[in-house]
Amino acid sequence: MGRVIRSQRKGAGSIFRAHTKHRKGPARLRVNDYAERRGYLKGIVKEIIHDPGRGAPLARVVFRDPYRYKLRKELFLATEGMYTGQFVYCGKRAALAVGNCLPLGSMPEGTVVCSVEEKTGDRGKLAKASGNYATIVSQNPDAKKTRVRLPSGSKKVLSASNRAVVGVVAGGGRIDKPMMKAGRAYHKYKVKRNCWPKVRGVAMNPVEHPHGGGNHQHIGKPSTVKRNTPAGRKVGLIAARRTGRLRGGKKGGAGEKD
Repeated sequence: MGRVIRSQRKGAGSIFRAHTKHRKGPARLRVNDYAERRGYLKGIVKEIIHDPGRGAPLARVVFRDPYRYKLRKELFLATEGMYTGQFVYCGKRAALAVGNCLPLGSMPEGTVVCSVEEKTGDRGKLAKASGNYATIVSQNPDAKKTRVRLPSGSKKVLSASNRAVVGVVAGGGRIDKPMMKAGRAYHKYKVKRNCWPKVRGVAMNPVEHPHGGGNHQHIGKPSTVKRNTPAGRKVGLIAARRTGRLRGGKKGGAGEKD
């Protein structure tokens, strides 16, 4: 019986929990109320802030509450070109301009969007990483469906009433600059979670990992494992449909990497 491997220990939490102490809060759209479903609301971008552990900047947008005498502060993902003092409009009748939030069904084909709702009213789930965007491929007004191309390249059919923000998420080009030194990687992952540095399985002893041991650093068995493999053996390419390099056109997706 070997030791409990790293992927098993991660499930328990403990030292592997996310580092959320200095985070500014969840970045999401307004609650989908009557004012947004029928008309539009005007908000103002008060400040653009850095959120530790997130590549994209956040925008603090202030709306007047349509039902009570008070202000509502929201945390949006900042889009490329957003600035403090900018007016942003949210709702069905909002104009098609960068930073505005409106339903997918109100946008023409080819529109570049981010913070897309996966289900109506979930306040934005797709295309939220820095520099990412989704593209509206086609509209089906009869079925009230919209076909969207996601950042991964896959296409997804969503409800036309799902909202999205027009534009690209700010902070793009972040991965173009190389890390250069271990200290930068240390600080990057320090504010995210305990997932760095990552020791390779083949560099371990047999007691610590299924790929460990041997006179050379080699796996010594197929790197693919079944979906229902026991937890202590479930390492490598899990339930891989295919392995190897992607050659030719974009057909099948590569197997999941550990």
